[in-house]
Amino acid sequence: MADYASELKRKTMTAERAAELVRSNSWVDYGFGLGQPDLFDKALAARVSKLEDVKIRGCLAMRPRAAVEADPEGRHISYLSWYFSGLERAMHDKGLCHHIPMNFGEAPDYYRRFNQVDVAVLKTAPIDEHGFFNFGPSVTYHKAVTEKAKTVIVETDASVPYVFGLENGVHISEVTGVIDAGSTALPTLQNPPAGRVEQKVAEQIASEIENGACIQIGIGAMPNAVCELLAGSPIKELGVHTEMFVDSLMTLYETGKVTGAHKQTNRYQMSYCFAAGSTRLYRFLDRNPACFAGPVDYTNLPHHIMQNDRVVSICNAAQIDLSGQACSESAGVRQISGTGGQLQFIRGAYASRGGKAFLCLSSAYERGGRRESRIVARIADCNIVTTPRTDVMYVVTEYGMVNLKGKSVPERARALIGIAHPDFREELERKARECRLLPRRFF
Repeated sequence: MADYASELKRKTMTAERAAELVRSNSWVDYGFGLGQPDLFDKALAARVSKLEDVKIRGCLAMRPRAAVEADPEGRHISYLSWYFSGLERAMHDKGLCHHIPMNFGEAPDYYRRFNQVDVAVLKTAPIDEHGFFNFGPSVTYHKAVTEKAKTVIVETDASVPYVFGLENGVHISEVTGVIDAGSTALPTLQNPPAGRVEQKVAEQIASEIENGACIQIGIGAMPNAVCELLAGSPIKELGVHTEMFVDSLMTLYETGKVTGAHKQTNRYQMSYCFAAGSTRLYRFLDRNPACFAGPVDYTNLPHHIMQNDRVVSICNAAQIDLSGQACSESAGVRQISGTGGQLQFIRGAYASRGGKAFLCLSSAYERGGRRESRIVARIADCNIVTTPRTDVMYVVTEYGMVNLKGKSVPERARALIGIAHPDFREELERKARECRLLPRRFF
């Protein structure tokens, strides 16, 4: 540590001084999730009126962004996100945030090949004995950001877990300035509890998972209900290769169901590129050799995923039509989230030996006091197709599970009507015939 003490002292600056490095017409990158800065953000907010056409690029913000809130009419700051959190969705509804479409696993390549980064500001763990600032559980595309940025600022926080893995830090020699944030309470993310529908979906998926399978799950009641069922089942020797590390995976590991003994990559370790959850989860990840944090092009690209056998991918969908194409990120023109890693994990799981990819959805939902079907004849106007019909494998609702691989359009339509809510099946069949998805005589 003594070798870097003088350089650290020389590069340490206040958040206000760091914010002065941002000029008009700059691209500023805030990074991902827990890795987004807070002190710097507040300092930049104080300078907003002095700047013009500053573009902030971020992803899955877990706290309100002060610089955006300081410019409620968007005259000075534009915020752009790869994948919306609830906070970014609210900013989007106010016209203060715009979406950048992306397959998540391609993000590092986007930065290295296409994206301009004038100033990168990332929250990290404090400097280690080797002069590195560890990215913590937000490895994702941060290394590529620091490689591309003209100016790199790190905001160190002692609460950030120190993670083991690949491309998981930046050296002080590559850093322009260091902001010492002390030790703060990191934002947490709570999983919604599983209800009756989620339990029924989870039961069907859990029955399809074999000993030694390698699982990927995301946030949400359905995927986490699967983990709860597996924790109490006789299953054994599971592996984990996932995009997002969540509390239910930690619980599954603690019950002894996860060993990683059958993985081909990072054997005996759980691979992920980012984490969000409870404070206990962050403590679990800190210097834990059972966990491997890699960049998102390591965790999410299909040709990496498929190297493991029996990969099981469990993702959510918001709407699916009778031909099989799935919408998981928008409600009409309103962006809800993003493509994220869904399409790449579905492709990677299918390509793995014995792999299975599941899309989960409740059969219906309530809107304006009316029940609406999530299975529709045709994707609603302006809805974004996240997963093409050619990629969808298993579709699961509380009324059953169907595998669309190898099925014709009429067979798909009939299968999906069969797992729709009973109140909508007759109407769906009528519309399917009107759209010529079903012939007069179904074989």
